[in-house]
Amino acid sequence: MSVCAIVGAGAGISQSAAKKFLDRGYDIALVARNSEKLAGLKEELGNDRITTWSCDAADMDKVFQTFTEIQECQGPVEVLIYNAYMAVPGRVTRLKPSDLRDTLQVNITGALAAAQQVIPKMKAAGKGTIILTGGGFALAPFQGMTALSVGKAGLRALANCMHQELGPLGIHAGTVTVCGLVKPGTFYSPDAIADAFLAFHDQPADAFDWEMMFKEAG
Repeated sequence: MSVCAIVGAGAGISQSAAKKFLDRGYDIALVARNSEKLAGLKEELGNDRITTWSCDAADMDKVFQTFTEIQECQGPVEVLIYNAYMAVPGRVTRLKPSDLRDTLQVNITGALAAAQQVIPKMKAAGKGTIILTGGGFALAPFQGMTALSVGKAGLRALANCMHQELGPLGIHAGTVTVCGLVKPGTFYSPDAIADAFLAFHDQPADAFDWEMMFKEAG
């Protein structure tokens, strides 16, 4: 059975994406720090094709271990969705360098580490999808959220580099850049964003985009 792994799993985008990919027949691996919240999310989704894995995306050794165990337990990951992020508010003059470092560990380095664990099996299969959840701060940085702005810009660059290297191998890697506040009942509802993830996943190999812009017109 094909596996979709979602890092940074929780209510919102991750939950909606899990539902969409379950409907497509995928087994789901939900990865996040809080095991209690993961258990609650699995119960809400109500499907025995879901496994949960407690893992801090900032802990590289734990990321490596977790993905080794996922692929031993459920099989190769065909779809990776990296939805983890860390936000520490602050302007340049007040942002602690240690806070910037810690956020980048989650916002960028964790994405690289997770991807590196699934790429070898994707290469062997000649297919796979890696989706990094981007944000509007990558395009329009905001001084009050300097760390997150830098993190999303870096994640966007990472997505482009992944696309350049992996696209010719049949692996569709890139970002869905969400340019607004995620909120149910709006244009930026989790379900609508999850539909964009599916649309990204469904692109044929001769038309891979590295970025899908999820942005309301006007």
